[in-house]
Amino acid sequence: MNRRRFIGQLTSLSLAGLTSGCKYWPEQGIVNPCLDELPEALARHPLLHSIWDGLDVTQVWDSHVHLVGGNPHNGTWFSPAMDSLWHPFLSMQKAFYTNAACVKDATPAFDELFVARIRHLLAVMPNGYKALLFAFDWYHDEQGRIHRERSIFHIPNQYAARVAHAFPANFEWAASIHPYREDSVEALHAAVRDGARAVKWLPSAQGIDPSSARCDRFYASLATLDIPIICHAGLEIAVQGGHQEYGNPLRLRRAMDHGVRVVVAHCASDGSDQDTDQGPHGPSIRSYALFARMMDEPRYEKLLYGDISALTQLNRNWALKEVLQRRDWHPRLLNGSDYPLPGIMPLFSASDLANLGLLDPQIVPVLNEIRAHNSMLFDFASKRLLRLDQTKFPNSVFETRRFFERKGA
Repeated sequence: MNRRRFIGQLTSLSLAGLTSGCKYWPEQGIVNPCLDELPEALARHPLLHSIWDGLDVTQVWDSHVHLVGGNPHNGTWFSPAMDSLWHPFLSMQKAFYTNAACVKDATPAFDELFVARIRHLLAVMPNGYKALLFAFDWYHDEQGRIHRERSIFHIPNQYAARVAHAFPANFEWAASIHPYREDSVEALHAAVRDGARAVKWLPSAQGIDPSSARCDRFYASLATLDIPIICHAGLEIAVQGGHQEYGNPLRLRRAMDHGVRVVVAHCASDGSDQDTDQGPHGPSIRSYALFARMMDEPRYEKLLYGDISALTQLNRNWALKEVLQRRDWHPRLLNGSDYPLPGIMPLFSASDLANLGLLDPQIVPVLNEIRAHNSMLFDFASKRLLRLDQTKFPNSVFETRRFFERKGA
């Protein structure tokens, strides 16, 4: 895709308001400038030093990082629809993602450059900081059969593991295994032997109903192995799928009732779902409210967690005040960046967080300058600097490594 077509698509998308949360012309424009090294003055800024105060960096993992690729030699795959003029929304989404990652999608070395960019962004982090890379399984039907035509992208477990093993100072990895697969349990054991720390699901896009009895065999193995699921809940826009109802947080009860630890991505902070606790015809309420209800149930105290990835996004930051105020939840929250999304310029605004009373307005220019060079560092710094009165996210939210260490492993 040439630069003129790319910029045209991004501009059209912004003006049309198709990007979730894009309510005004973005303060940092449409296109990620993808600047290189932090200027020395910025790298030495006291603000950047302050974000590491009190942290045990050897415990700090970014627990929500996407791998993207399209190289048949690696098994990575993008849907052809994302390059088709007949699917303009998907095409524009891909343009956003590739620009966010500062990689040209037409290059044969896309996969390698995508990983190299992440490593470049991580180079400014102290030693010990790691990113948890996500694999992503195909869409499967109820018989466990793959449907490529209903999939948007695919990242094999073997590829995610290979990248993590190649750069152990930078990466850990999470498998993605569809529970309806005939070989799901065998694939889980193989992934764990290869170092997988978790299983990543996006139910609406992968055709997974977490409340289905088809998942029970897989849940039993997850519980035995003490492997958590990181599962999207609520409305899903970034990866399209035909089963939005599968993202209802209440459908995850079945996993927890089997003893599986579940991390609800983004704290289900976007969209609405049916309140099935009130019966099959229950009202539609905010997905976040359903997540919050389960967080407050004593039986799930050691099973249900939330990740704060993308909570600083324009369409989700309304939930930040509520999550910050829930100090009783803080020990059960995990930080993640949802990379490459922080590099999508219209989706985030430090000024908007300041207007909500969550950031000091004086630090907004510094954060914006950081973002132009390093979207991962911007995301981390923004969350470390959030304040609501005297409340901030404690160190434990960022020291996520312990959560992924299996009991008895």
